[in-house]
Amino acid sequence: MKVIYDPHLLGPTGEQIAADYLVTEEYRIIERNYRFHRNEIDIIALYQQTLCFVEVKTRVSSAHGHPAEAVTLQKQREIIKAARAYLALSGQNDADCRFDVLAILIHGMEGNRVTSFSVEHFKDAFWAGF
Repeated sequence: MKVIYDPHLLGPTGEQIAADYLVTEEYRIIERNYRFHRNEIDIIALYQQTLCFVEVKTRVSSAHGHPAEAVTLQKQREIIKAARAYLALSGQNDADCRFDVLAILIHGMEGNRVTSFSVEHFKDAFWAGF
């Protein structure tokens, strides 16, 4: 069954699902949609003593690949630039940190309300080298 959705709502809906998921997994959300110039980090969260920079990818179908596959090397570089800026500007250069990807696949919707979905959490999905 094909899911019908408003593409303008897909990203924000996925990010809300991701934030809710992280809270249930005992993460503390620090920031959402952190921007540094043209680069953005969807969610910055603290898990125990680790600062997590989280990229969220939401899809209604895996017909064009898994949602996590959209986190290309170029996208990773952009996230890393924003993370470096966040760490420097917040004075947390020595923080233990990692980069996660949350892949959300929407299975069902009623209007613009999501009725079923799945979440895959890829911890340490990529490395920054700092």
